[in-house]
Amino acid sequence: MTTNNDPRTYPDRPLVGVGGIVFQEDKVLLIRRGREPGRGKWSIPGGAVRLGETLEQALIREMREETGLEVEPLALVEVLDRIVPATDGRIRYHYILVDYLCLVRGGVLRAGSDADEAVFYRLEYLPNMALTPGVEKVVRKGKFFLDKEVFGL
Repeated sequence: MTTNNDPRTYPDRPLVGVGGIVFQEDKVLLIRRGREPGRGKWSIPGGAVRLGETLEQALIREMREETGLEVEPLALVEVLDRIVPATDGRIRYHYILVDYLCLVRGGVLRAGSDADEAVFYRLEYLPNMALTPGVEKVVRKGKFFLDKEVFGL
């Protein structure tokens, strides 16, 4: 179990998280993380799946909470591990992240819940940004899916 009051830290098993990859022409939606892991870095918006939620239900809820946008998941883009060790060798965070390509169906963009900022950035800016690990690769894969209309994997 955990050694503090945050159930996300020092878990006894991985937690499942979802992320939404949203494009606006040649720009991608990123949030600046307001808390650990990766506080202050730019990431794909999303969050943890709650007990009883499907992945898509969690994604829709998290996108609304973090960005103010109503989204429709189009395609599964990537499943990856995010393991963050502590200095003492224990595992501080362990997430299994499931990232989806999404289409905006409504809402107004704003930063909410765990996000300090929510902004559409040009893809060419990504290499020079402070991103959480793996973000650029997943975004580029999502853009490939969008360009090739690879839906319903």
